[in-house]
Amino acid sequence: MSRLTESQERRAVETLGAAVRESRRRLGLSVQALAEKAGVSLGLVSQLERGMGNPSLQSIQRLAGALGVPVSQLLDEPAGELAVVVRSKRHLMPPAADVPAEQQAVRELLTPRGESMLQLIRSTLPPGFTNETRPFRHIGTETVTVETGVLVVCQGDRRVELREGDTVTYGCSEAHWWANGADGVTVVLGAVTPFER
Repeated sequence: MSRLTESQERRAVETLGAAVRESRRRLGLSVQALAEKAGVSLGLVSQLERGMGNPSLQSIQRLAGALGVPVSQLLDEPAGELAVVVRSKRHLMPPAADVPAEQQAVRELLTPRGESMLQLIRSTLPPGFTNETRPFRHIGTETVTVETGVLVVCQGDRRVELREGDTVTYGCSEAHWWANGADGVTVVLGAVTPFER
C-alpha cells in the first residue's frame, strides 16, 4: 500500500479537523466539553480543529463516538457542488455487530460519503428484521418512506406501521427502532439531517 504524501496527510488532517469543528458546533459543545466527552486532551481537539497534529485512530474513534457520527463521516472529503453517486458506486454502510447474516439489513448510502448535512439511505430489511434490542439515538431528524413491504417504526412509546408509499418523520434524539412487518423483504428510503425538529 502506498504512503500518503506530506501534502495528502496535511489535507486529511485539515478535512478531519473541519469535520470535527462543524459537528462540535452543531451539537453546541465547547472544545473543552468535546475533549472531556471523548476522553482526549483539550490540546488534541484544539490542534486538530486548526488542521494540525497527527491523531491516533483511537482518538479519532473516540471523537466520532462523542459526536455521534461514524468515523468515515469525519474522514471523508466534503461533497462538491454537484455530486453524483452512481448505482454501482453506492457506499454499503457497515453491518451491525453480533447480528446473524440472515438478519442483517443492507444499508446503502445514496448521498456522497463526505456529506454531513443530509444523508439519504436505502435500507433492505430481511424477513424477521428488528433492531429493537439495539435502538438508535442521535441528534437529528429522520424521514422514512416505504418503497415495498411493511415497516414498524417505534420512537419512545409511540409505534406506527407504514405500508408502501407511507412516510413518517421523527426526531432522533429519542430512542427509536425499526422492524420488518412483512413476510418478505421490506425496502425503505430514509433521509437524515443533523437538525432536530
